[in-house]
Amino acid sequence: MKVIVLGSGIIGTASAWFLNKAGHDVTVIDRQPGPAQETSFANGCQISVSHATPWANKTAPLTLLRSLGKEDAPLLYRFRPEWLQWKWGMHFLRECTPARTAYNIRQIVAIAEYSRQTLQQVRAEADIDYHCLTRGILHFYTDQKEFDSSLTSAAIMRDLGCPRDPLTVDEAIRLEPALGSIRSQIVGADFTASDESGDIFKFTHGLAQQAEARGVTFRFNHSVTRLISEGTGNASRISGVEIIDAQGRHQVLHADAFVMAMGSFSVDVLKPLGIDLMIYPGKGYSATYPIINPSAAPTVSLIDDGYKLVVSRLGDQLRVAGTCEFNGYSRELNPARCEAITRRARELFPDACDFGAPTYWAGLRPLTPSNIPYIGKTRFSNLYLNTGHGSLGWTMGCGSGRAIADIVSGKKPEVDFAFTGIPATQSSTTRLVIDNRNDQRT
Repeated sequence: MKVIVLGSGIIGTASAWFLNKAGHDVTVIDRQPGPAQETSFANGCQISVSHATPWANKTAPLTLLRSLGKEDAPLLYRFRPEWLQWKWGMHFLRECTPARTAYNIRQIVAIAEYSRQTLQQVRAEADIDYHCLTRGILHFYTDQKEFDSSLTSAAIMRDLGCPRDPLTVDEAIRLEPALGSIRSQIVGADFTASDESGDIFKFTHGLAQQAEARGVTFRFNHSVTRLISEGTGNASRISGVEIIDAQGRHQVLHADAFVMAMGSFSVDVLKPLGIDLMIYPGKGYSATYPIINPSAAPTVSLIDDGYKLVVSRLGDQLRVAGTCEFNGYSRELNPARCEAITRRARELFPDACDFGAPTYWAGLRPLTPSNIPYIGKTRFSNLYLNTGHGSLGWTMGCGSGRAIADIVSGKKPEVDFAFTGIPATQSSTTRLVIDNRNDQRT
């Protein structure tokens, strides 16, 4: 079949890679001049199956309330006159019950672990240099209540086969001596040896190059203006996608199937078709610092729970990323939030980096209230979704691409996950269904 993929971040590029491997004629459309130029450009760079705890949990409402009015708070929710934001918030609160959180963890871990294994297979085949480190992820806590609360989620993950093992403070410091400067602040930690880190931009860029060499066509500098539908009821399908280039020239491209992988921007393109995705952009920040003292910089990827930050070593640079700002689609940098990241990074690793020369960046994570992405079919017979991966796009990227390629090809993916429009397996207690009105879990 001829398949058009909309978006060339890690999700779209991985989708194109696996669709091409399945024998399809693939074209990728993106408004940027190259792959991975938006949310996949400079994120935290962790493959973190262990960090699959949904943002919607019993502690989230109080955390959000405490952050109101604080410009440098890890979570900043700016109330806006947007129905989608308010509706998203109501759905988010519904997902904060212990039962929903436990279910969401199981779904996220399933696709994340499948994706990590898939990434390892792609890495062996494609041989891409992306500063990959397979030294695990160390999650440390500076608040006793947060640490105690994390034990339940960690136990669920261990039950699911994710070895998130508790550590004492001494064990954590031995594992990553660079944390010695804040030893007195740490109250507990856990470690997942099977987790990884690596530069998402370098990987996605390298995968796109190899996909192009295998026959995938990339149409960069082309914006998607609309999807054109035809037919009614069960016969509804997408006949083409209208695109516009940098010179303002319109064109309609036709294909047998279409895959939506435009992250937060999927919402506006699909809404005219009657598909209302429950996705809201969560602006995440990152800072990248030159390492000047390699022995003082961490070599294990880290999660700083209290500040909602992740740390990854990328060759001779250190990436510190995280926080979340609910403030529409603007990617404008908030100086207070940038300075908060550098302040904490300097606190953690005072002698490791040149903190006077940071490169700041912000990207829009496509967040669903449950943190479960939309992967699968829509009510249009040839329109598929691969979007809404939130802060775990890198973690879920390769597995999501492989799964959607199977679905487009008429095959059942080899993972027990709540795919949209596909009946759950017997081991699943619920499934995700998308219709022409809103996001429903039944």
